[in-house]
Amino acid sequence: MLPFSKLFTALALALTLVAAPTASFAGVFIGIGIGITANIAPPPLPVYVQPPCPVVDDLWVPGYWAYAPSGYYWVPGTWVPAPEPGYLWTPGYWGFAGGLYGWHGGYWGPHVGFYGGVNYGFGYGGFGYAGGGWSGGHFQYNTAVTNVNTTVINNVYVNRTVVNNYNETNVNRVSYNGGPGGIEAHPNSDEETARNEPHLPQTSIQRQHVAIASHDRNGFASYNGGNPQDAAVATPLSRENKPEGYAPIKTENRGPNGQGEDAFSRFDRTPASSTRGSGMTTNADRYDAGYGTHANTYRPSSATRPANAFHPAAKAAHRAVRSAGPRTREK
Repeated sequence: MLPFSKLFTALALALTLVAAPTASFAGVFIGIGIGITANIAPPPLPVYVQPPCPVVDDLWVPGYWAYAPSGYYWVPGTWVPAPEPGYLWTPGYWGFAGGLYGWHGGYWGPHVGFYGGVNYGFGYGGFGYAGGGWSGGHFQYNTAVTNVNTTVINNVYVNRTVVNNYNETNVNRVSYNGGPGGIEAHPNSDEETARNEPHLPQTSIQRQHVAIASHDRNGFASYNGGNPQDAAVATPLSRENKPEGYAPIKTENRGPNGQGEDAFSRFDRTPASSTRGSGMTTNADRYDAGYGTHANTYRPSSATRPANAFHPAAKAAHRAVRSAGPRTREK
């Protein structure tokens, strides 16, 4: 078992219950870059095949190693709807500092920011995103690096200047930035700009997906040896869509509130000032001191939408397309 600092866990729980923004706090994602720390590195990224995109305008969210008291567990890659047209997903990543590995949570925004230089594959090659982009209120998919169901999706193009080599044996599968054996990457100017833009957190669909993954014994590295059976799924996990062979872990091995990382998702959104000033040193403080400025630190803003958000008419058209007719998802 890989223990958390008891003090850090207590602070996280307190902030989850007291200081988290409510659902009525629409608009901008405000928080700190580090929500969870671990004292050993996450496993390498597994080799897996991306399932075809099943629904128009869904975006790929790559799989990653999350952390709970019983160790690292795999959150499968999956396709999810963006919170609004024009939004792109910046994956989270593990970064080493102060002798600890800290989790920088992912977020939605008008541009893709820094994700540690980690090669998550399928368009996320370490910086930026080459899997497609928004145009006219709909997402256009680059089939050179993205797998889509072309019987359902026609908004496609091919850009072969981007090479999808994720499943080649010589690709670096290191899943963390910095530290012994880690990826040496730093934000470029575009990623620095993206960092300062308004962001939105994981959607409720994503949070439920993480929660189900955190309950499944088969997803834990200590059980699967770093090779999860369900490394990617076409549709997000839910109570009605659990992985094949789903085996709940014991309650005492789950994180607070019966979950792993998902129980800390609100802590990630808390302003940094809420966790400081007590005179006590936590794992988060220790990580902060070693890391310096967080690459994914979220900045407060009075805006409720990114400056280049789509016109309301485009948003309405987007919603109409998503709601029109039967929407069959592949299993």
